[in-house]
Amino acid sequence: MIPLRDTQPSYSPPIVTVILISLNILIFLFQISLDAYERNYFIAIYGIIPDHLHYSALFTSMFLHGGWMHLIGNMWFLWIFGDNVEDVLGHFKFAVFYILCGLAAAVVHVLLNFDSRVPTIGASGAIAGVMGAYLIKFPHSKILTLIPIIIFFTTVEIPAFFMLIYWFIIQIFNGVGSVGYSNVGKGGVAWFAHIGGFAAGILLVRWMGANPRFRNRRDYSW
Repeated sequence: MIPLRDTQPSYSPPIVTVILISLNILIFLFQISLDAYERNYFIAIYGIIPDHLHYSALFTSMFLHGGWMHLIGNMWFLWIFGDNVEDVLGHFKFAVFYILCGLAAAVVHVLLNFDSRVPTIGASGAIAGVMGAYLIKFPHSKILTLIPIIIFFTTVEIPAFFMLIYWFIIQIFNGVGSVGYSNVGKGGVAWFAHIGGFAAGILLVRWMGANPRFRNRRDYSW
């Protein structure tokens, strides 16, 4: 299932969402401009390596990506879900929310992989937090989704609640299935970072509350 767009209107310009997407793209373009040795060193310094952790990497790692598909996938999900969460929280609180979700995801990953020497990078944990917040605030929204049927494709509007819960269950199953397997020397997906970010998003959006301008909207889904 590939989400294409949501049906929930946004009432304010997604300034922070656009800045985050632009920043991630610019940093990735810088990454790929480096030669192989410099790129590996760059990732080793600014990515998360639990076995010898630089605490600043908990922050910097969420702006690095491992390839075009990694970047595009993350930024696509941020664009679909980020504007509405930013609309609810307001620009400043959304920026704080995004960073806190990314940090929470990184901490969960480190705690559960404390002896790993594999660099972990990507905005997935922070974006999982955005998805968790979207689930809480817009459970009745519809997500226009591209679905493959054998050799054909069709689009279906799927309730956000179903899609996001399905996504979260996939993360749990994959995370549990990865326990006991070493990722040293190979790449992998930080499943528990996704879970941690998603849970952080649910908790933080409840704690931070909606921007006062949006609390009395009749079409706002609580």
